Amino acid sequence: MALASSSLISFKPCLFAPFQKPRRSIVVANSAEPSSKSASPSTASASASAPASTKWSLNSWRTKKALQLPEYPDQSSVDQVLHTLETFPPIVFAGEARSLEEKLAQAAMGNAFLLQGGDCAESFKEFNANNIRDTFRVILQMGVVLMFGGQMPVIKVGRMAGQFAKPRSDPFEEKNGVKLPSYRGDNVNGDAFDAASRIPDPQRMIRAYTQSVATLNLLRAFATGGYAAMQRVNQWNLDFMERSEQGDRHLFYPLKSQIRPYLKILFLYG
Repeated sequence: MALASSSLISFKPCLFAPFQKPRRSIVVANSAEPSSKSASPSTASASASAPASTKWSLNSWRTKKALQLPEYPDQSSVDQVLHTLETFPPIVFAGEARSLEEKLAQAAMGNAFLLQGGDCAESFKEFNANNIRDTFRVILQMGVVLMFGGQMPVIKVGRMAGQFAKPRSDPFEEKNGVKLPSYRGDNVNGDAFDAASRIPDPQRMIRAYTQSVATLNLLRAFATGGYAAMQRVNQWNLDFMERSEQGDRHLFYPLKSQIRPYLKILFLYG
């Protein structure tokens, strides 16, 4: 079971044309078939109580075929962790999810540009404020350039705060004649190539939750505390143009001269 969340940080689209097309809903088709594998008693009972229709519910995922779930040695420990997670506050809230859904609809209709960035899989060991800040900063810098070049709002989505699990094409990996379960991300097991590390541990989901909450809290503080201000992001880009090898080759100077007046108007507009 992988925790998943997205952080959304949007600039005010002051200089660009407002959305012209009427809003329409996005229909998502789910073609997965129910799993034919035997399920644990808790999973079976939850599957029986899940609705048979395609309408989403809290447990409807249990009726779908899952090919990447880890095989935990002790199902009772898994159930205990899941029960604990159910008592925790949500990582993201309904209003945030609805806001993202509305913005993604605009991107689907060609009225906005979607920018997603982050690690393939987050790591417990690399968790620190500097890494979070640097990823956030790069996404903001890219967003400004894309917003200017595309002349439309940019929806910035961070692939972070919950990206701890990863699918594998082979459930096992072999090195020097030793065959062990594949590393499925810090949310499931460890990356060290030894038998103890590769045993799926449900307690890792608790750590993934707490780290996701801390990451999103920091991102929200960055987004609303002035760090993501347009003037600041513009200065980062200008510094890059001045100091980088590409800047010395004058590849970015035309963009620099064009984008500065627009950002001044944004600053005056508020």
